[in-house]
Amino acid sequence: MTDTIDLHLEVLSIIGDVADREKIEAYVVGGFVRDSLLGKPGKDVDIVVAGDGIVFAGTVARKLGAENVVSFPKFGTAMVPYDGGKIEFVGARQERYDPASRKPAVAAGTIKDDLLRRDFTVNAMAVALNASSRGKLLDPLGGRNDLKARILRTPLDPAKTFDDDPLRILRAMRFAAQLDFRIDPAVLRAAEEMRERLRIVSQERITDEFLKLLSSPQPSVGFLPMQETGVLDIVFPEMAALSGVEQRKEYHHKDVFLHTLKVLDNISRETENVWLRMAALLHDIAKPRTKAFREGVGWTFHGHEEIGARMVKPIFRRMKLPLEHVPYVEKLVRLHLRPMALVDEEVTDSAVRRLLFEAGEDIDDLMTLCRADITSKNPRLVREVRRNYDMVARKMAEVEEKDRMRNWRPALNGEEIMKECGIGPGPMVGKLKQAVVDAILDGHIPNEHDAALQYLHSIKERVLGTAR
Repeated sequence: MTDTIDLHLEVLSIIGDVADREKIEAYVVGGFVRDSLLGKPGKDVDIVVAGDGIVFAGTVARKLGAENVVSFPKFGTAMVPYDGGKIEFVGARQERYDPASRKPAVAAGTIKDDLLRRDFTVNAMAVALNASSRGKLLDPLGGRNDLKARILRTPLDPAKTFDDDPLRILRAMRFAAQLDFRIDPAVLRAAEEMRERLRIVSQERITDEFLKLLSSPQPSVGFLPMQETGVLDIVFPEMAALSGVEQRKEYHHKDVFLHTLKVLDNISRETENVWLRMAALLHDIAKPRTKAFREGVGWTFHGHEEIGARMVKPIFRRMKLPLEHVPYVEKLVRLHLRPMALVDEEVTDSAVRRLLFEAGEDIDDLMTLCRADITSKNPRLVREVRRNYDMVARKMAEVEEKDRMRNWRPALNGEEIMKECGIGPGPMVGKLKQAVVDAILDGHIPNEHDAALQYLHSIKERVLGTAR
């Protein structure tokens, strides 16, 4: 297909002028072209030149007045930060993975070679930047037609494409969810056949794709084919284990994998916070480990919230996710059943106060997760559960107004307790501190420093006496 595309980005004209002066062919390629054709151009730009990409990047950077050119000589690539985005440069090349390699072998090639090595036809289009052909679309693989058909196909036989870079298996799932495209059946078959090749890919690259998928508008569009092809067993076995429905007599439980995807899609409509989405993904992660059948009762999953919370850190470590988000995700997984326990009209302020204390500043995120967890197909039941959560929210607002529990910190710290009680560091400090906290949460004393101090003096002899 031959066409002319107006990319509406001044920096591309500048790059084209530099290419003309240097007598080198230059093209903008890949995702920027795809997204421009979809009507949503971004700031990150990939440039391919018929020559040395690193040298050309330096020349362009000087013209733009940009500093901090980052180059990767082994792969012939360079990156120039510009206007809140980045411009990546590479010489036209060929790539392939050796059977046991984690890094691609790179060789010089033509622009057509460069397009053939790309992951999907919709990413294998280029637009010329030189003045003589500026704006001309190069689409030797029918990417624009596939874009209109909203389908993901590979430039070469999918087995060859995935063999060259197995990460493309995950990219297929991620792009499907990101763009709301369907995956060509041949691509899905190759993903299933080649999934073991993913084991040679670094965890960092896999996790990057996982987070992009988790950040997509409807993540289930990507996770479903991952499960169907067995890719999820390689990438996230704990999530794969959620799949399956068992039945005993008249008792059955819903497929936890499908339920989890519904919760994830629900919460993704409410928030772009990827770690809140991660909590939704993990909220029932321990159900396979806690599943039990009780005659006359049916299937139970007692303690899955606590065991699930304990699974969070090992999962983060294995997937090399940032550990600073572990406490937040652990908290939401651990507490996701607690709000429903407050539905009873007779529930005490103390119970509400304890939940507010434990959830702290994350109480709103917890309630968002709880509402996303409503996946029944029964409209009457959905309305009832939503009303119950509205009731819980009102109760929490009433207690919060009275007791200021959100972002609450204990009225006395450890140093003050040691000073007032004349003791040194040790377990008794924690015991005294917890006694004060419990008194506040149970409503025996107000959430105030002087009241907490007075209460401490009233109990210190009794509590300290238990240690003697």
